[in-house]
Amino acid sequence: MALAAVGQFCASSVVARNCQACADLVSKAARSGAKMIFLPEASDFISESTEQAFMLTEPLEMSLFVKEMQAQAQAENIWISVGVHEKGDSRMYNTHIMIDATGQIVSRYRKIHLFNVDIEGGPRLMESDSTIEGDRIAEPMDTPLGRTGLQTCYDLRFAELSIRQRRLGAEILTFPSAFTVKTGMAHWEPLLRARAIETQSYVIAAAQIGPHNAKRISFGNAMIVDPWGTVLARCADTTEPTLALASIDLAYLHRIRKEMPVMQHRRLDLYPQV
Repeated sequence: MALAAVGQFCASSVVARNCQACADLVSKAARSGAKMIFLPEASDFISESTEQAFMLTEPLEMSLFVKEMQAQAQAENIWISVGVHEKGDSRMYNTHIMIDATGQIVSRYRKIHLFNVDIEGGPRLMESDSTIEGDRIAEPMDTPLGRTGLQTCYDLRFAELSIRQRRLGAEILTFPSAFTVKTGMAHWEPLLRARAIETQSYVIAAAQIGPHNAKRISFGNAMIVDPWGTVLARCADTTEPTLALASIDLAYLHRIRKEMPVMQHRRLDLYPQV
């Protein structure tokens, strides 16, 4: 077994402040014995406008936030999963990176499902106005916790992606997120538990929480769910940077998959294989 840490905090448009919050969470996770920490979507910043987002976004190789996370991973001997903005040709990517304990970026996933919604009585968020959709599924990566598949936030609603990553060998699915309060209250935990149950995988979902600015607030409730759908750990309901910890037991996961082999029971003669 290996210990995983999931983080939660309230990012602002001040990159240096967000960087310090994440660095503190990384150090705390390492001191707690975690082999890997999962940080939220948009951990580098949440902007107050599209124009500000473009101004703050950099290529990954030039991002001071990413460089600091790489340095922290190496200094603390811990793997880091984190969501950041990445500069593209005309717009930007919503990118999820994985950094190993030597500080190297070993996996990069650009979010493929963009959050384009106009909720009555809630926010209007058109991610495609500023963001380029990704064009490939991330291959699961060997980590100290197990084979880990990268996704981001709204991807959570598309079961096909999780099933595909399970078929590619994923044992852990990750969803760094910044869910709205309205959708979070209704769907966050049920969706996370559903993805865990149907793929018989651990699900680790870091989250933004609280009011980022006058226009945007996030739901929080970062958590770790086991392959049976049990919530093992959940961050406290506070905007202060917090962690939750849980052990990842791959022997338990493989026992569940052996005793209930749902992937082998799929009727691929009646519907397509994902």
